[in-house]
Amino acid sequence: MGNNGFVLFTFHFDNMDIKNLKQHIRTLITLEKSNAPVISCYINLSDKAVVKQFLANKGAELHNAISEQERKDLDAALKLIRSYDHPQTERVKGIALFYRGGTKPFFKLLQFNVPLPNQISIGPAPYVYNLVELKDVYYRFIVLISTEESARILEVNLGEVTKQVWMERPDLSPRSVQKWSKMHYQHHRKEIQEKFVDEKIRVLDKLISRGDYAYLILAGESHMTSYIKNKLPEHLKEKLIDIVSTSGRDEISDIVAATLSSFIQYEAQESMNTTELLIDEIKSNGMAVAGTAASLEALKTGQVDLLVLAKDYQIDPAWSCPECHATGDKWPHKNICPVCGNNNLKEIDLMEELVRIAERHDCQIETVAHNDALKELGGAGCLLRYLTQEQYEMNHFIDVP
Repeated sequence: MGNNGFVLFTFHFDNMDIKNLKQHIRTLITLEKSNAPVISCYINLSDKAVVKQFLANKGAELHNAISEQERKDLDAALKLIRSYDHPQTERVKGIALFYRGGTKPFFKLLQFNVPLPNQISIGPAPYVYNLVELKDVYYRFIVLISTEESARILEVNLGEVTKQVWMERPDLSPRSVQKWSKMHYQHHRKEIQEKFVDEKIRVLDKLISRGDYAYLILAGESHMTSYIKNKLPEHLKEKLIDIVSTSGRDEISDIVAATLSSFIQYEAQESMNTTELLIDEIKSNGMAVAGTAASLEALKTGQVDLLVLAKDYQIDPAWSCPECHATGDKWPHKNICPVCGNNNLKEIDLMEELVRIAERHDCQIETVAHNDALKELGGAGCLLRYLTQEQYEMNHFIDVP
């Protein structure tokens, strides 16, 4: 029972959530080094025929470009994907599989209720950008679905309902109030309705005040959502990002899909706003840097608060020194490390390097689609916690004696 006699039932689902995903990303970016490559596979399960064709084509393409040992590892990873089965495959829309053989074997399979791109890569470390983008785009939010008689409060993580609170208003059937006058009955009904809405808001407030959920979506018939919106306290109104019209006949899965679509649109606009803030800071010589080299340096020094990265970010392969761990976006003269003199440099994916360093430093990462201004800045930029003395002097044109 709730505080006012309302019935609450709580259901838990053993699904992937943001917290679990963050832990998996941490495991992947801190994976112990090995001479054996890591096979990173992202698969969209929405069409089995497409997946089968993709695995055949990509496998053949990679076979022609890798060593014999790498072929064995790739074949082992592809075999695991082809044998993948799950009792609830209709819920699982995408999987991410990471495989490494050799003396330090590693295997991890992640399942998601949202689609992933079909992609296979081979490298010295797991390819994690797709997981980071998933974390950014499909963040967690709360949905309040209301009717006059009941309410469902859904916690949505990565496109899945991970917790559900069900509330029912006390029975007000004519049999229970047959001795009441019509006026008395209507007055009591209104009073119970107000208390019921207050109880919904109290539960919402409790969930959001924990800090796990920064966004709220209302769903239901328009007169109910409007009534609840007007009764929300200001600190909850600030969390409200949309109102979705639904009826009592709609399936929960359809309502979640509608709110998820609404949330993705909101998140895309938030990404655009963040990009505008980055550009404004760059133009005003503020707390920001732009471009791959500057972003990479700021991430290494721990200055970055938020990394902004274009989803279509593309740059030529960069280098990394296995001796001193220096990296750069332009290959040095004679392929010799300018820091330690090592001449055995390794080719790296700069986007992955930016993402891995940002995750190691617990920086926020914002992925942005179709933004020409960000593309002109090199596809990457950072909002900073502070400026170094050199950056401050450069931004303010200070002559140092």
